[in-house]
Amino acid sequence: MRYKVLATDKVSAEGLSVLHQDDRFDVTHIEDSSSDAFFETLKIADALVVRSATSIASGMIESARELKVIGRAGVGIDNVDVEAATARGIAVYNAPGGNTIAAAEMTMALMLALIRKIPAAERSVRDGLWDRAAFKGNELAGGTLGLIGAGRIGGEVAKRCQAFGMDRIVYDPYLTDERATEIDVRLVDLDDVLGNSDVISIHVPLTDETRGLLGDEAFSRMKNGVFVINASRGGVIDEAALARALAGGEIAGAALDVYEHEPLPDDSSLRDAPNLILTPHLAGSTAEAQVEVAREVAAHVVRCLGHGDRGGALNAAQLR
Repeated sequence: MRYKVLATDKVSAEGLSVLHQDDRFDVTHIEDSSSDAFFETLKIADALVVRSATSIASGMIESARELKVIGRAGVGIDNVDVEAATARGIAVYNAPGGNTIAAAEMTMALMLALIRKIPAAERSVRDGLWDRAAFKGNELAGGTLGLIGAGRIGGEVAKRCQAFGMDRIVYDPYLTDERATEIDVRLVDLDDVLGNSDVISIHVPLTDETRGLLGDEAFSRMKNGVFVINASRGGVIDEAALARALAGGEIAGAALDVYEHEPLPDDSSLRDAPNLILTPHLAGSTAEAQVEVAREVAAHVVRCLGHGDRGGALNAAQLR
C-alpha cells in the first residue's frame, strides 16, 4: 500500500528523508497551507506534517477524510485540535526531543542579551553614540535562576546556568525528587521562585493551569530587579500585566520569544514597553533542530502507517 504524506510550514525535507526514500510513502511539500493546492492534497492525505504556522482546527480535520496521522514537528501542540483528531481516530504526534538544545540555547541567548542590554547598546552605537555608562549590566554569576518548569528544556537551561555559577531553584509540581537531584536543582514553591530569583525563565506548556500564570499579582511579588524570560509558550504571561510591570519598574526587564497571538499584533502593549526584548518565535529555529524534529515525526509516521503501531501518539490511550 502507498501512503500520501502532506508536509507544510517548511518542514525539513532532509528530516523527512526516511519517507522520501521509502517506496510506501509519497511525500508532497506545499508551503502555503491556505492555498487551494494544499486543501486539495489534504483531502487525499494519509498523514499531515506541520510546524507551528498551520492551525489544524476541527474544520480542516473534517475535510481530510483519509487522514490517519498528524505530526507536529516541534514540542507544543497548541495549533492542533487534538480532541477533534481523536474523535476521527487520527493519531497525533509531536517531537519533544528534537529542538531541546536549540530552545535551551535560545533561552541563554535571551538571558545574556537582556542582562547585558546588548540590543539597546548595539542600536546606540549604530546611531553614532558611545554612552557606556547607560548600558551597565548585571552578571549571572552568584545570582539565582528561578525555573518555572524543568522538563527537557528547563533541565538543559539549569545545566547551562550552573556553568555560569548560578544557584538554581525550580517550581514544577510534576518534577520528581530524583530528577531534581539529577539536574542538581532545588524544588521550591512558586512564591519562592517569584520572591527569590534574579532571573525567572519559563518552560511550561500552555494549559488551563498555566494560562496567565504570571499576571499583575505575580509581578508584584517578584524580587526587585528581576529579569523574566519566556521562550516556551505564549499565554503563560499576561502580556498587558507584563507591560505594566515594565513601565512601572516592578521588574528590571524581560525577553519574549512567544506570544499569546502570533504574529504579535500591531496594537500590542508590548511594542512600547521599556527594557523588553522581542523575537519572533525563534527558539527551535536552528538548522539542526529543524532536521531533528522532522526526523522524529517521520519516524512516527513510518511506525504508525507502515507498521500499524500508534503507541507513541499523544492520544494513544483514547484511540484504543
